[in-house]
Amino acid sequence: MKLTLRVWRQKNADAEGTMSTYEVDGISSDMSFLEMLDTLNEELILKGEDPVAFDHDCREGICGACSLVINGDAHGPERTTTCQLHMRSFKDGDTIDIEPWRASAFPVIKDLVVDRSAFDRIIQSGGYITAPTGSAPEAHATPVPKPDADLAFEHAECIGCGACVAACPNGAAMLFTSAKINHLNTLPQGAPERETRVLDMVAQMDEEGFGGCTLTGECATACPKGIPLMSITSMNKEWLRATRKVAKR
Repeated sequence: MKLTLRVWRQKNADAEGTMSTYEVDGISSDMSFLEMLDTLNEELILKGEDPVAFDHDCREGICGACSLVINGDAHGPERTTTCQLHMRSFKDGDTIDIEPWRASAFPVIKDLVVDRSAFDRIIQSGGYITAPTGSAPEAHATPVPKPDADLAFEHAECIGCGACVAACPNGAAMLFTSAKINHLNTLPQGAPERETRVLDMVAQMDEEGFGGCTLTGECATACPKGIPLMSITSMNKEWLRATRKVAKR
């Protein structure tokens, strides 16, 4: 395959960015999208040019590090992570636009790499349990109803990639935050911090400068792990419940 790549290049956080055009040839349809970028970078290095900086780690669709807007879609045309997107999703001769996550709360560090530490701070504000658990408990020591366990697992699948933010026209982080809150608030181990968790994490999300949610649903559509849109409404209910409970104290 021969492709034309239009890639966002930005030297650092303070520099002006621009789209640069590159031609790559000999791309196999079996390559992953990141392997295709590796091929581009090998050619750039051989020419003495600066390679394109992009995030990656496990390349197995688990860590959430890969974060690219491809032809206007977070992670590209398939509902998967960028590292699991293969070049068979494109045709010979295609022009592909490659950009970083587009959100003010995710400032560009260099080229396609953005700073997603805002997610870390949201987690630090309440995405944990304080009860000492020691070693792994016996599986049946704390009974959890099957529907609750299924719901918790569904939300625990969030890998924090940020596709929900990149896809949202408002740059909201509601789907990510709701997944982290609902995962713990559904389980008995998370009950002691149930109210403070949702209040603190939502407050931190707002402080980070993410946009407001208008339930357009683009976040759930782009999520590679299928976190449902109803996660946001569940979090809103938790927030209202916590607000009323705190007000009565």
